[in-house]
Amino acid sequence: MAKSLLSRFATRVKGADLRLAPTTELTPARLRIEVLSGLTVALALVPEAVAFAFVAGVHPLVGLYAAFLVGLITALIGGRPGMISGATGALAVVMVALVAQHGVEYLFATVVVMGIIQVFVGLMHWGKFIRLVPHPVMLGFVNGLAIVIFLAQLTQFKVPGTMEVSGHGTTGGEWLSGMQLWTMLGLVALTMAVIWVMPRITRVIPAPLAGIGIVAAVVIGFGIDVPRVGDMADIKGAFPPFHIPAVPLTLETLQIILPYAVILAAIGLIESLLTLNLVGEMTGQRGGASQECIAQGTANVVTGFFGGMGGCAMIGQSMINVKSGGRTRIAGIVSALFLLSFILFASPAIEQIPLAALVGVMFMVVIGTFAWNSVRILTRVPRIDAFVILLVTVVTVWQDLAVAVVVGVIVSALAYAWGNATRIRASTRTTPEGAKVYAVQGPLFFGSAEGFTELFDVAGDPQSVVVDFADSRVADQSALQAIEAVAAKYEAAGKTLQLRHLSRDCHRLLNRAGHLMVDSDDDPDYQIAVDYSVRTGILGSH
Repeated sequence: MAKSLLSRFATRVKGADLRLAPTTELTPARLRIEVLSGLTVALALVPEAVAFAFVAGVHPLVGLYAAFLVGLITALIGGRPGMISGATGALAVVMVALVAQHGVEYLFATVVVMGIIQVFVGLMHWGKFIRLVPHPVMLGFVNGLAIVIFLAQLTQFKVPGTMEVSGHGTTGGEWLSGMQLWTMLGLVALTMAVIWVMPRITRVIPAPLAGIGIVAAVVIGFGIDVPRVGDMADIKGAFPPFHIPAVPLTLETLQIILPYAVILAAIGLIESLLTLNLVGEMTGQRGGASQECIAQGTANVVTGFFGGMGGCAMIGQSMINVKSGGRTRIAGIVSALFLLSFILFASPAIEQIPLAALVGVMFMVVIGTFAWNSVRILTRVPRIDAFVILLVTVVTVWQDLAVAVVVGVIVSALAYAWGNATRIRASTRTTPEGAKVYAVQGPLFFGSAEGFTELFDVAGDPQSVVVDFADSRVADQSALQAIEAVAAKYEAAGKTLQLRHLSRDCHRLLNRAGHLMVDSDDDPDYQIAVDYSVRTGILGSH
């Protein structure tokens, strides 16, 4: 396709009015947009951070501190302006077992080690491997994440105070019913309607912020009895205090926290780098993967020493920011500072915001995040790509993002390898001198090595045989082994074998493997033919 589905999806979400160059000029109008966008994101971060803290089995302030610190540091030095980071559910579900078994201090130590690993990955420039994630996996990623965001909002339709917080997160809870449920649904619908209509009226105020403000004014003004932010938890607190994790510095401690740290680092980087790619599609930015790894790692190291649960990029809040017009680092910085001010000074006011307004904002994020075109083209793309889209979507909802992406990449890689393995073939002809020429076509690698050896009729071939690799490529050690096997068969039959038109990189591969190549005048283009009447065998014959 001339334009990828992901690009179409990004264009649809951001709208023509939001298409800004990566280097956006900072004007008073731009500053206003960035500040208001940051405020919108901060308001949406509060219930998310509290909820994820509950999932991890820690105090709500642990989640809020993580949202502030991770959000601030990644906004300052991250690889993609416009991205929002904080405490996430993908990490919380891994943390819960550690907290339940060993306590919150081990969590803080784990977050520090997790950050160190992420910084190391960034310094090694391993973030570039995110480009190996195929497009169908990206589509499945955004679809699955949209469903996860939607399902996460359903917990807000439970009666406050009926949910129990345990080592395994929030459990139980009675669903709203009767007039309270209908009122909640009506306010959610009102918020969504305001967000949809507001851009058609004015763009002075970001639509999500307008939706939150109008619905909050209606609820507070009329005294409507619906769940509010304060019903989830008391968010008032102090500035995050510096705190060295109180764990014994022993090998046993490292054995406990290292497995969790590795898993958390991998999940955090996968989610962050995929979000980086998605935001890059929407804002026309490229690169920054290694810088983002370093930023995420630095943020988590700092967070671990200030009593936070760690975090990574948040696609939902990033979409809110981009849709509200945020394009620079200012929006992320302002969001983090607003969040801190909520904790220190404005908790009474923030606790009065109805959860319905925030749920409505997230529902609009779900609608904008889901790649609806992917449903329409399922019957048009190759069946394996359609399968990968559905597989990654289901696994994201069923397990988590990291598992889904790994599964999707593995399936895509196996499908690609199998497709190339079946492409190996050869056409034959006879030269005036009576030699038979096999013109090999297709890549020769581990997947096609067996098929390559089956192409030759050793018993029926003449005394002189030529294998022409002009339309093929020798890729790995399995290919070399396959060539040796064919050479050995012809040697045993007392026949001469020549290899022609091996590319220069294949020549280097053979040399690195310790194979002495014999120059030949009958291969003038490449000068690297191998004549087995001079040196039989490739592997171990010298």
